[in-house]
Amino acid sequence: MFLEAALSRLIKIGTLTVTFPDGSTRSFGTGAEPRAAMKINTTRAKRRLLLNPALALGEAYMDGEVEPASGDLFQMVDLLALNMMEGGSHPFEKLMEKVRWLRRNLDQLNFAGRSKRNVAHHYDLDARLYSLMLDEDRQYSCAYFPVGDETLDEAQLKKKRHIASKLMLDRPGLEVLDIGCGWGGMALYLAREFGARVTGLTLSEEQLLAARARAKDAGLEHMVTFELLDYRSWTRPVDRVVSVGMFEHVGINHYKTFFDKIRSVLKEDGVALIHAIGRADGPGSTNPWIAKYIFPGGYSPAVSEVLSVVEKSGLWTTDIEILRLHYAKTLEQWRDRFMKNRSTLAKLYDERFCRMFEFYLVGSELAFRRMGHMNWQLQLTKNVSALPLARDYMVDIERARAVIAEQGKAGPIEAASARARRDLTLHDERKSRQPNQSGAESSRNL
Repeated sequence: MFLEAALSRLIKIGTLTVTFPDGSTRSFGTGAEPRAAMKINTTRAKRRLLLNPALALGEAYMDGEVEPASGDLFQMVDLLALNMMEGGSHPFEKLMEKVRWLRRNLDQLNFAGRSKRNVAHHYDLDARLYSLMLDEDRQYSCAYFPVGDETLDEAQLKKKRHIASKLMLDRPGLEVLDIGCGWGGMALYLAREFGARVTGLTLSEEQLLAARARAKDAGLEHMVTFELLDYRSWTRPVDRVVSVGMFEHVGINHYKTFFDKIRSVLKEDGVALIHAIGRADGPGSTNPWIAKYIFPGGYSPAVSEVLSVVEKSGLWTTDIEILRLHYAKTLEQWRDRFMKNRSTLAKLYDERFCRMFEFYLVGSELAFRRMGHMNWQLQLTKNVSALPLARDYMVDIERARAVIAEQGKAGPIEAASARARRDLTLHDERKSRQPNQSGAESSRNL
């Protein structure tokens, strides 16, 4: 009775048909499109959806206690997200949101040891998961779709090119620090295409091994190195700093430390480019299911939360760009690849893990389509005169690199991305021969 009352208050757009544990069915909303149907299989799930829906929906789906009664998971969650943002309200969710706001400083106390554990939780999963879901260069961050119909590989290449144009790599030999380097794709790209000397920092041991293997296989060990190191421990001056998809793991308590570190290591004419997920509706808190199962300690900040710290750091904000639906399109392609390989991935882990990852991809895509999430790119300098007065140079560099690639004169990554896939596959094969946790155990640990 209480959940029924809460759904009546929430569903004001479209129609949600719910089948309850006792077999009864009831429709909520207007009776019009859009429509979705949900089946609640246990009284426990019904109770938890009332008291803490943001956490309970994902957990209940993972455990098979909630499922779409018709259509698919995306259709069901889409209708719920639409109504959470534009429809009615859920009384207990409002309360839980206030609790999460009060806890957010504590939840994001990401000191070095905790940061490493948080990274391992997600990024040290079986590499075959990411090889089946991501592009050939294994870019695990928002791609760039300037036209809108790019393939995933094309859009990820354009992302790297777009970011490189903002780094103003105007001469070979520039020292670049890549904070949160992932599997090394950005570092290798900057070295190959611009002659940069790059050091990539990661807290993931799996990513470190793969990135070093790629640098060796590409013959770039003299230009690219990778270190298992927290950004707070870096001290050597550099010409450029790039950080893609890592700032979400810094934590609001550590923003001052992060930007103070960038200022301290940048040379006088240095340039930094930070690319991260943000929110358009002001400061908030992390979805509790995402915080528990996917990105512990993570938070996607509003630009206002970031700029207020940058302004006090002594850095110049020289360019800001907001990428709106680019990550939604990226996640849509990741989700499509994941679903096509779902049976293979279930053998690596188990059904519960696959349900968890599917819910993560669906919920994340809808965060960008329905819930005000976006990406921001922030260009920073130490010196007011470090860059040209107008931003035309970015467009000029980006277009020039695109022309070079189209003419077949680009380096190996742009002209032959299959090599990246080969390097990563070789590494994955070597790792697969080593003893590994069972899938069921890995899923329980998440």
